[in-house]
Amino acid sequence: MDFDFLPKLPKSDLDDRTFKDLVDECILRIPRYCPEWTNYNPGDPGITLVELFAWLTDQMLMRFNQVPRRNFVVFLEMLGVQLQAAAAARTELTFYLSAELPQAYQIAAGTEVATIRTETEEAIVFSTDQPLVIGKPRITQFLTADRVETVPQMLRDRLTHLWTQQADGSWEGREQSIFAELPQPGNCFYLVLDPEQPIEGNVLALKLRGEAATSTGINPDHPPRRWEAWNGEGWQSVLLQEIDDSTRGFSFDDMGQPALNPVQEADVVLHLPLQFPATYFATYQGRWLRCVYTPPDGLQSGYNRSPQLVGFSIRAIGGTVTASQCTLIYDELIGKSDGTPGQTFELQSRSILPRQPGEHLLVMPPNGLPELWQEVTDFADSGAHDRHYTLDSLTGVIQFGPLIREPAQLREQVQFRARTQVNGESALQIRDQAIPEGIVSRIALQNLERQYGAIPAKGSLLRMAAYRTGGGQQGNVQRGTLQIPKTAVPYVDRVTNHIAAYNGADAESLEDAVIRVPRLLRSRDRAVTPEDFETLTLQGGGGAVARTCCLPQSSRNPTPGVVNLLVVPQANLDGIQRGEGIHPDQLRLTQPLRDQVLAYLDDRRLLGVQVQLKQPNYVGVAVQAEVGLDPEYNHPQAQQVILRSLQVALYRFLNPLTGGLGGNGWTFGCPVYPSDIVNLLQQTVGVRYLGAILLFELHSQGDTWVRSLSSTGIVDPGSLGLICSWADNRLRSSHAISLIG
Repeated sequence: MDFDFLPKLPKSDLDDRTFKDLVDECILRIPRYCPEWTNYNPGDPGITLVELFAWLTDQMLMRFNQVPRRNFVVFLEMLGVQLQAAAAARTELTFYLSAELPQAYQIAAGTEVATIRTETEEAIVFSTDQPLVIGKPRITQFLTADRVETVPQMLRDRLTHLWTQQADGSWEGREQSIFAELPQPGNCFYLVLDPEQPIEGNVLALKLRGEAATSTGINPDHPPRRWEAWNGEGWQSVLLQEIDDSTRGFSFDDMGQPALNPVQEADVVLHLPLQFPATYFATYQGRWLRCVYTPPDGLQSGYNRSPQLVGFSIRAIGGTVTASQCTLIYDELIGKSDGTPGQTFELQSRSILPRQPGEHLLVMPPNGLPELWQEVTDFADSGAHDRHYTLDSLTGVIQFGPLIREPAQLREQVQFRARTQVNGESALQIRDQAIPEGIVSRIALQNLERQYGAIPAKGSLLRMAAYRTGGGQQGNVQRGTLQIPKTAVPYVDRVTNHIAAYNGADAESLEDAVIRVPRLLRSRDRAVTPEDFETLTLQGGGGAVARTCCLPQSSRNPTPGVVNLLVVPQANLDGIQRGEGIHPDQLRLTQPLRDQVLAYLDDRRLLGVQVQLKQPNYVGVAVQAEVGLDPEYNHPQAQQVILRSLQVALYRFLNPLTGGLGGNGWTFGCPVYPSDIVNLLQQTVGVRYLGAILLFELHSQGDTWVRSLSSTGIVDPGSLGLICSWADNRLRSSHAISLIG
């Protein structure tokens, strides 16, 4: 391991003798120890042996002069620096029930779901973070509005005196228009659910009964409407995919029911947000759902008249809960104490995740009640009776406090300095008050010893009540891959993850720790300067944060006391090698990671300073290039290999994590120039010349991305932006490379 990043100070070798010096020194000693040896020519067998051992000694001296590298690592250990363990990936698991249940149903925390195990890959296990309650939803209000508002104000009641609630909880009555008689974009209707029912994260099936309105004029495959729910901060989309709307935009088209029946029914499956609080809007309280009439896309037509409903009902068919890539281990017996200080024990598993409430060490003395011991980072502040222990998250090693024996001379010097500096006594007064020699001889040896942390009594059984093991980039699995329940859950038909896992990171290497420590020592675990906030943000993320940038104060809009940080989480890099890139959705700053970093910074920031975490404004880049190859590569197979290598190089270069000239991630706010692409493509073996190069930029607009040709020839993400690239044929975000003759 080379420390090339350290300052280059003059260094002297511990032994600077060369091979020639060693040979000459040995020859000079021959007359003294063996005077009859007079032939010192290189061909003499004795001289050959001298040269051989001189060479071996020279090799040992070379290794000996490298001892400071090992000392550097030992110094890190003395500073208490530990390698960060792997960070667990997170996702959301959706459980679908086999049938509607008569009452609320709970899926316990710690339920395990895994990927499919293959011959070459082990199954990756995820465990739910908290219990999932699948409730019994009930609609209390049906309201309409002529225009969409963030906070609804003007609402019209469609239930009172018009519809009747049935015994099964459904509502029926005469026909009601869900939009205005002449529908206009912005018309909407609201469904208010009973606030007493715990339905956060539930999957609801809303059964609508209405007129077969194929004459409304819309395209049933792409209806101009959106379903949303109020999550406490804004309106969140809850229709996962168009196939979940069996009404096909209230047209009830192709329902497979007899055409003579004017009233038909179909389900709309809605995935509620995990945060779904009860809220007051316009004197109505409950959990709010709404459907908004949106402007039609392109040349498609909208509703020429309002769809009519004669009834609806709602039921829960599943639920969604957050999960982490980990395996839970309960009540593990780790050994028996022998009563000696500093003893260590090792858990059966490694890569231990950060402990949660209930994950601690239990010590059961031979003739006593079980004792709860507390984990600490070190024993610096532990007394002889403190029940403390340390746990190395990387190796799973549990250690108890050591016994440190202080030399008597050192203790006397410390006491002497304390009395002279604190009490102002002179050396003569201290000498006159010296303890008689007879008393000194009776000082017990333990007075010169100090125990840091208590030691379990001899014969005590040690048990780890619970802990979680897991983590790593392999946990960033794709959507739809978690399908195998490892925990038996009654009434569950299937389970899946509708979003890809995120924030999984491998354990920290020694090289990464060596680079991190100098910055950590400069900050002294306190956030004052911008560099301090960046360093501690990486530290507080526990490996889940890949990059961060502290934004400078703007002269146009200064906000004293507010620190703004751009955070880029870790993501799975396998998509780059596959020629797919990394989608910005995999780099989103999730609420659990935000809370984790803010809690870490809150203990280290100055009083009065507020910290705000933001994610960069990701701007996509799609490259269209013409490439000419050398004649010797004019072969279909060779051309395919070169095309793939060019694609992979572009996705790696235009990337927030691996991009840029240094390969450490694209620089915040740095534009992309055509010359950057030219320089990159010319480095590929087989490329002879380049033709036209066009840059297309992709900007986020709501839930979609809009692609356009750069008018200036460059793509500028702005001061808060970051360049990225990914493959999506629907958006045409892939890099298009054409071979020219």
